[in-house]
Amino acid sequence: MWRITLYFFILFTIDSTLVNGESKVPCFFIFGDSLSDVGNNNILNTTDKSNYLPYGVDFPGQIPTGRFTNGRTIEDFISQLLGFQRYINPYSTQMDKDILRGVNFASGAAGILPKTGSRWGDRVGMDQQLKNFNTTISKLKSMVGGPVTNYLNKCLYTINIGSNDYIDKYFMTKNYPTGNQFATNQYARQLIARYKLQLQALYDSGARKITVFGLPQIGCTPAAFIRFNSTKCVNEVNQAVEAFNTMLVSLVDSFNAKLHMANFTFINLYSMQASTSPPSGSDTKHACCKLRSDFLCEPLSTPCQNRKSYEFMDGFHPTEIVNEIVSNIIFNPPNSFVHPMSISQLIN
Repeated sequence: MWRITLYFFILFTIDSTLVNGESKVPCFFIFGDSLSDVGNNNILNTTDKSNYLPYGVDFPGQIPTGRFTNGRTIEDFISQLLGFQRYINPYSTQMDKDILRGVNFASGAAGILPKTGSRWGDRVGMDQQLKNFNTTISKLKSMVGGPVTNYLNKCLYTINIGSNDYIDKYFMTKNYPTGNQFATNQYARQLIARYKLQLQALYDSGARKITVFGLPQIGCTPAAFIRFNSTKCVNEVNQAVEAFNTMLVSLVDSFNAKLHMANFTFINLYSMQASTSPPSGSDTKHACCKLRSDFLCEPLSTPCQNRKSYEFMDGFHPTEIVNEIVSNIIFNPPNSFVHPMSISQLIN
């Protein structure tokens, strides 16, 4: 579970207002699932939405934007650290020249595999997110001076995806046969093979500064405790995730060694989550809100009062304080949770 105490001493104070001045990169493009979604699912025919309170209760203006947390996402905090005046908008609402700052393509329930999340309704999987990125590139060509790849080379890219391929697909044997068909390592290899093609396509489109998030301990979420009727982290789930993460590190190293000017870095959320003991009084096993049967928050339910002492907003998603801690750790100088470099090193 997220261990909050270890990191308070390295937190930087970030206002709800964004940093003034020039941004450290010209643009920031975001890919992923509900951990990064800032509203793309709002317009989709899906039950996997968060555009209602208590989501957003701590977001500026107490607005439920479609972020699956009580406030800001990891990428929101990163955009502040990068010096952007405003958060990066979702693809669903991108407007004209605003795409020069970047676009958020992430979608709740999305996965590496195209069928992941289908039982919840519409979602924008990783393959489609890349198609949306190419559509955005075609628009950028008329906005930037010179070859568009020269502009894209300088931007930051983050990808945080894969959790649903396990939560929704591999361990939901009632809905999918996947978990019965593949052993843990076989399934991880299948995911990595697909992910390799997707990351290669992103590189081929012009991306060079690429941050790839490993999967967290999804066996230690409130949803896992309930689904597996356990009071402890579900080792079966976490071991499956570890297999994926190990292969993803190797893929990142391979890209860095073989692709010209490639700068990939891996974020070890799993180790970060397991590092230390939680502070006294913090809740690491329960959601901050009343849960529906799908482990999202019950609409208009009253959330917990001290949200800074809860690790999870709902059955799956961290609270804002966790997102803030993670963003500062991965942005700043090297530590054991980034490989081979932090985001600040990556963009420089």
